[in-house]
Amino acid sequence: MKRSVNYNTKQREAILSYIASLDGTHATAAQILEHFAKAGVSISRPTVYRHLEKLTEKGKIRRYTTDGISGACYQYSDSGAECHEHIHLKCEDCGELLHMECDKLKEIQQHFYSSHAFRVNALKTVFYGQCDDCFKSSANRIQHL
Repeated sequence: MKRSVNYNTKQREAILSYIASLDGTHATAAQILEHFAKAGVSISRPTVYRHLEKLTEKGKIRRYTTDGISGACYQYSDSGAECHEHIHLKCEDCGELLHMECDKLKEIQQHFYSSHAFRVNALKTVFYGQCDDCFKSSANRIQHL
């Protein structure tokens, strides 16, 4: 008889604790691995991915995929950020994923629904562009050429 074992390991708790400490900010698996490496904690890439999958299945974290190039990112699901109610912005330079709370975007969502009978899924809606830091950095580079 096969038993279903639900291991609640120290590593899983450490990963969850780290993601929760980000206060609603997203992190990729690579960023999580980098955090633990800098902290001197030995944790393998497969272990991180396995625990991220389990934590997502349990609803402890949310998984976001955007362009498929930079991979998925993860956010603590009890962070108070209601991702069903806002749009995401993705910087094409640094890869940062930002939350966008804006009444104009809510108006657009309402317009799509009332005028076109289409409901926008905010969890999967991402606008691509350049964050302010990357824009300033690229503007400085251009000015110095």
